[in-house]
Amino acid sequence: MRESVQAEVMMSFLVSEELSFRIPVELRYEVADPYAIRMTFHLPGDAPVTWAFGRELLLDGLNSPSGDGDVHIGPTEPEGLCDVHIRLQVGDDRALFRAGTAPLVAFLDRTDKLVPLGQEHTLSDFEGSLEVALGRILAKEQNAG
Repeated sequence: MRESVQAEVMMSFLVSEELSFRIPVELRYEVADPYAIRMTFHLPGDAPVTWAFGRELLLDGLNSPSGDGDVHIGPTEPEGLCDVHIRLQVGDDRALFRAGTAPLVAFLDRTDKLVPLGQEHTLSDFEGSLEVALGRILAKEQNAG
């Protein structure tokens, strides 16, 4: 069984209303982290930047505005399949990207063939991983205090 799915898509980095440029973005999905996808943005002159967020967020964002935190995804037009905007935010810094829907749908379809949506829980030991992570955090706090 394959362990991951990758794709590279071209997106527009929207610097302002007047300025944008196309950049390659690597999409990655791994069975080891079945709820998340990763997007690595290759901005000219900078080191690649990787963002991880829920696969379901990307799927939902293709049809309607989605996202509560640092990642917001939504269609550029209210009707029909069109491009999507992906807005990433850290503090007051924001980056806006525009991507075609078709390559994102094709990528999500490949992830669904690897791990069907809704079946992620059968692959991950989320509770076990959470216990290990919390144990490490508590041990650090006790050692620091």
